[in-house]
Amino acid sequence: MKLTEKTLSTELKFKGRIINVRHDQIELPDGKKAMREVVEHPGGACIAALNEKGELLLVEQYRYPFSMEMLEFPAGKLEPNEDPLEAAKRELIEETGYEALEVVPLGLVYPSVGYLSEIIYIYFAPRTKFVGQDLDDGEFLNVRTYFYKELLDMAYSGKINDAKTLTILLRLKKYI
Repeated sequence: MKLTEKTLSTELKFKGRIINVRHDQIELPDGKKAMREVVEHPGGACIAALNEKGELLLVEQYRYPFSMEMLEFPAGKLEPNEDPLEAAKRELIEETGYEALEVVPLGLVYPSVGYLSEIIYIYFAPRTKFVGQDLDDGEFLNVRTYFYKELLDMAYSGKINDAKTLTILLRLKKYI
């Protein structure tokens, strides 16, 4: 059976600074009609990086939608027409103060495939140098360092729940 859904019409319901929300009228594979709600997002980039001690650099940030601090690899939203690799390198410096001297692409992540168009491009920087942190206005975070095994234990125990961070941890096994 062919699983493709055909878009019949699109209506923009909300235009925001970061996201847009639209309703799409679609045709299902069996010919019936249905509606899909889609959150449009410009995408992001995320990077895991090792410091000089062989520790991975993470950031601890308060995440308002969940009213809690979360531990994540450095990441950020893509600017219009921005190369994801350049965005990842920019975010690494801004958030941790480390510059990537070498970068390995780890692929991409679809954070929530049921309604969100966001794609997060993920990378690994096995070699870095400290150049100084340069946080954006209104950005508050703590840099934390952990060895890979510690992070795996935290992921298995439910202390790390961020999807992009979990995906990177899985894909890092090949390199660490």
